[in-house]
Parts: sequence; C-alpha cells; structure tokens
Amino acid sequence: MKRSLFVALSFGSLLIIGASIAPSRAETVTKTTFQNPSLKSKILGKHMLSLQWLQFTNNEFGSALVTDKNGMLMLKGEQQHKGKGGGYLKVDGRITEVNANSFKFNGKILTQVETIADGKECVREGDMTFLAKGKRKYWRLQEMKSPCSEVTDYVDLYF
Repeated sequence: MKRSLFVALSFGSLLIIGASIAPSRAETVTKTTFQNPSLKSKILGKHMLSLQWLQFTNNEFGSALVTDKNGMLMLKGEQQHKGKGGGYLKVDGRITEVNANSFKFNGKILTQVETIADGKECVREGDMTFLAKGKRKYWRLQEMKSPCSEVTDYVDLYF
C-alpha cells in the first residue's frame, strides 16, 4: 500500500494533504497470492529437491516440505551428500506468489560442494523465482549463476 504526500506552502503556512510513504514492514506481504486457487494443491506438501552437483555424485534426492502458515506458504528442504567430501543444499523461506508455471520465493538457499568455491558455503538470499518450462516435472531456480564461483547451479523442486 502506498500513500501520497502533498505539501503546499502559502505565505508562510504549511498545509499537508497526504503522504507518499513506502510500505512499512507491517504492511509487507503476509499471505501467498495465487494466479489460480487450484495451484495451491500442486505446491503444498512434500517434494523432491536437488542440486545437480549432489545429484550427480550420490544419485539421491533431498526432500522439501511446503506448508501453509496462516495463508503464507513456507518452503523448507535439504539435500545432503553422503559420500566423500560431504556437501549440501538447504532451502528455507516463504513462497510469496504462485503462478501456473512458476513461484516467487523469498528466503535463503545455502549450497556447499567440495569442488566448488574451495568447498565453502555459498549463500543466496532474498527474492528468487522458480520456473517449470515446457514438460518439465520440476520448478528450477532461475537465478542459476552462483554468486560464489563461475558455475551454474541447478536447484530443482519436483512436482
């Protein structure tokens, strides 16, 4: 919600008519919005989760859970590499908008792979988009370029 501020000065008098103020934290999104209400059932529940670097090495998926917390969908999941060197993918945050083939996510994605970025944890934080293209059976993170190295990460959440 945005308000407008109009100030008029007239012969030394100050007249305030309204205010243009950015939304306060209390006015931030508190419920997930849906392009179509039927999409809620597609995204709620348990899903497979993967980061290709971990998927290629141990061929095991992680899992994620989408829950409804008072109208705001929450996404939390993890994939662990069980082999030499370890590694992980962790996803935690809010789903703010759901469309036919995509959803908007606000939160944190942590990755750690032994052979990337000297094995250090990489953090993505903020607003991100997951998109399902064509006949894919998963939503893929669209901010694929790693902020910590020159690699491209495929973070996928399966239907």
